[in-house]
Amino acid sequence: MIRLAIQAKGRLNEESMELLQESGLPVETSKRKLVARCDSFPLEILYLRDDDIPQAVSMGVADVGIVGMNEVVERGFKVDKVHDLEFGKCKLSLAIPKGDNYTGVEYFEGKRVATSYPNILNKFFKKQGVKTEIHQIAGSVEIAPSVGLADAIFDIVSSGGTLISNGLREVIAVMNSQAVVISTPNLKGEKKDLLNQLIVRFQAVERSKGMKYLLMNLPENRLDEVTKMLPGMRSPTVLPLAQEGWCSVHVVVEEKDLWTKLENLKAVGAEGILVFSLEKMMP
Repeated sequence: MIRLAIQAKGRLNEESMELLQESGLPVETSKRKLVARCDSFPLEILYLRDDDIPQAVSMGVADVGIVGMNEVVERGFKVDKVHDLEFGKCKLSLAIPKGDNYTGVEYFEGKRVATSYPNILNKFFKKQGVKTEIHQIAGSVEIAPSVGLADAIFDIVSSGGTLISNGLREVIAVMNSQAVVISTPNLKGEKKDLLNQLIVRFQAVERSKGMKYLLMNLPENRLDEVTKMLPGMRSPTVLPLAQEGWCSVHVVVEEKDLWTKLENLKAVGAEGILVFSLEKMMP
């Protein structure tokens, strides 16, 4: 059995649960439970606050965790980063009142800055040689300047809409972050094997994102052209058809290139082109 800690609520919880579901690891979603089990895999889910996950994993309370890299860096607990996930992307940025004249990082000299990430911010200002007053706030950091608690803020920025609605503007992006899989240091034995199986499943889901499976009929004398056009994962799969001079071609392509590829395929004589969505893709 391996125990995975995920955020108890919020967007990262939803995206983590979706990843588990797509990986064939359905878990009960009852909000009243601290721990839930997966019926199809020796996996236990521990629901925690995001800022508690690095400590829980470091101590071995949970073997593995899904959490934002910003929390890993801020908390500073010893964990192993195992895998970068494709969601939870954001940045930690400094923001000031939109009417202020910003001349550079020296703007913050002697200023009061509110944040939930004092350690990351303190390291940044030390590196820049800027002395500030850092005020740690647990939540609603963005309102601090408007109520007189601080002159500026350092917080998570995704779309920037929250900053605008509070009369702020971003001036320095200090750190980029995204969801990551972390583990207890030096995980071994059965737990290490189970972790590797989890990562294989996660990667299979990730590889399928934005990919389409194409199946078409093609004159054999145009096969070389199509092979150059559609290299596939290694090369297209080619099968003979009952009709002499024709073959069936199967290939995986990126969705962003789909319509251009379809037009080019039609131009070289491809017929009966079928497009399928991919759910999982393993190398």
